[in-house]
Amino acid sequence: QVQLVESGGGLVQPGESLTLSCAASGSIRSYVMGWYRQAPGTQRELVARITSGGTTIYADSVKGRFAISRDNAKNTMYLQMSSLKPEDTAVYYCNAVNLLNIYWGQGTQVTVSS
Repeated sequence: QVQLVESGGGLVQPGESLTLSCAASGSIRSYVMGWYRQAPGTQRELVARITSGGTTIYADSVKGRFAISRDNAKNTMYLQMSSLKPEDTAVYYCNAVNLLNIYWGQGTQVTVSS
């Protein structure tokens, strides 16, 4: 079993940057890793995903502003967020999926407000 712990959330002003981290308790090499977010009253949505080989996909709403990366040696995934907007406010969750398992972290709050 893999436990995922997100960190790095907080309160920032519009236009600022923030980097989230997702630390795993075990190896993430075989997992497709992803960041999801959920704002109040909405469904959880995919933000970005990265395969074990490094292929990435992004939601249209974050393309060009967010960057997902992974460090398999450190069992950690990152989400670099720049030019943040109020509509990016949400709880951000990390996710790990392979053929046998799916794991979620507990989430970290990101609030973008002036």
